[in-house]
Amino acid sequence: MKQLYIKQKVFSMSGKFTVKDQDEKDVYYVEGSLMKIPKTYSIMNPEMKDVALITKKTFSFLPTFFVEVDGQEMVTIKKEFTFLKARYAIDAVGIEVRGNWWDMNFEVIQNGEVIGAVDKHWFTWGDSYQVQIVKEEMETLLVALVVAIDCAKADQAAAASSV
Repeated sequence: MKQLYIKQKVFSMSGKFTVKDQDEKDVYYVEGSLMKIPKTYSIMNPEMKDVALITKKTFSFLPTFFVEVDGQEMVTIKKEFTFLKARYAIDAVGIEVRGNWWDMNFEVIQNGEVIGAVDKHWFTWGDSYQVQIVKEEMETLLVALVVAIDCAKADQAAAASSV
């Protein structure tokens, strides 16, 4: 089983950070658009080739994020209409997220089989996540899913602080 580590920088305006393996080698580079509409996050491999893209849908009533891996839309994360507590739904064909994904502790299941797990590390400077990859061919999707959920959480926090 492969493990990856995502650690975001607290004061990064553009949303640049790296994903490292257990040997602390850079495996992916994540770069967010600063003033671009729609807001996007590109995930690149060590050769700086785009392997995934996260896009926030513009001009929608409720926030929606699209995750593409190798040019194919794989996952949609959409805020659901509720009065009391923010709730998001994850829509992906054949993929299910079980656990407390809003607090970043969950398993990702494809057709009944666990393909990965995510655990948030608390008491760190910036957001830090450990991603366990069970099916290596799903690695890019799992990294993109973690970044997309974190993006949705940051969007929710920004909306809450502006009220």
